[in-house]
Amino acid sequence: MSDDIHIRIEGRAGRITLNRPEALNAITYKMCLAIEAALDDWTGDDRVELVLIDATGERAFCAGGDIQEMYDTGMAGDFAYGRRFWADEYRMNAKMFRFPKPVVTFLHGFTMGGGVGVGCHGSHRIVCESSQIAMPECGIGLVPDVGGSLLLARAPGRLGEYLGVTAARMGPADAIYAEFADYYIPEDTWQSLKDTLIETGDWEAVDRAAEAPPQGVLNFQQDAIDRLFGGETLRDVATDLQNDGVSVTCREAMKMMARNSPLSMACAIELVHRARLRDDIGHALQNEYRFTARSMEHGDFLEGIRAAIIDKDRNPSWKHAGLTDPSPLDVSNMLRPLGPDELKI
Repeated sequence: MSDDIHIRIEGRAGRITLNRPEALNAITYKMCLAIEAALDDWTGDDRVELVLIDATGERAFCAGGDIQEMYDTGMAGDFAYGRRFWADEYRMNAKMFRFPKPVVTFLHGFTMGGGVGVGCHGSHRIVCESSQIAMPECGIGLVPDVGGSLLLARAPGRLGEYLGVTAARMGPADAIYAEFADYYIPEDTWQSLKDTLIETGDWEAVDRAAEAPPQGVLNFQQDAIDRLFGGETLRDVATDLQNDGVSVTCREAMKMMARNSPLSMACAIELVHRARLRDDIGHALQNEYRFTARSMEHGDFLEGIRAAIIDKDRNPSWKHAGLTDPSPLDVSNMLRPLGPDELKI
């Protein structure tokens, strides 16, 4: 097994520890396959009463997916590797979401993108003082994926649209409010809780350890977010933002959205709406895959990675210049069925 991930059975728990602290525990293709294999093995293993997922290092549970190889292969005109990565990752995400035993995740530091797919589909999702959860994919020319569109759709009101297109980071209270997490437990008590879970298999110990989180901000912004992000399309949202133009929520949202791919944001809104209509992880992942499978060849993904990771100039040249530029046809072309290449969960 790779040193990047440590998978074992301890006591009554199946344990998965992400172990790439120097890379903020970014998840690789091999790590995705290893997690899936563990879930398959433990489903029918009576020794495993619950699954416990954590990560090493102080800065992150998992800050996203390892996208360097996707960029390299995509720039070479090979789009098959990225499609295979996403298809296999999404299959793992679905198994995590549907796992028949309790899954307890300890989400310290950054939990973003691919990390959400590992950490936020559990049944007992724990945050602490340092937790920062976000779906920042639109900033690199992708969409909230790994089942993230379903999580966003389940957030109160129009928070899903807001979080998806702004990539706003959620502290512990906001993550719980938006239903990306369940429990606030101070990090200095985590080891004791882990020891109890391993020894007893009693997932109700998580409930007993939980405390009230520090105050968040999203609950105070809810009314403004519902008003500004209630449109059916990105163009509608842009119109509402421009007509407001003065509120703090509006100004902050427009500043964050200005960094992101307009095509990705337009498709993200549509994905959240589709997920809200049909509350099903397989359906959400299938729709997400329609975008990601096309993202290198027809979207902004390679340019987004170039600007953010390769050249680091933070000056991407997106296919569309502004929020009102992506048309309904552009969105439809990215999200239409893939025929024989459709994702099968």
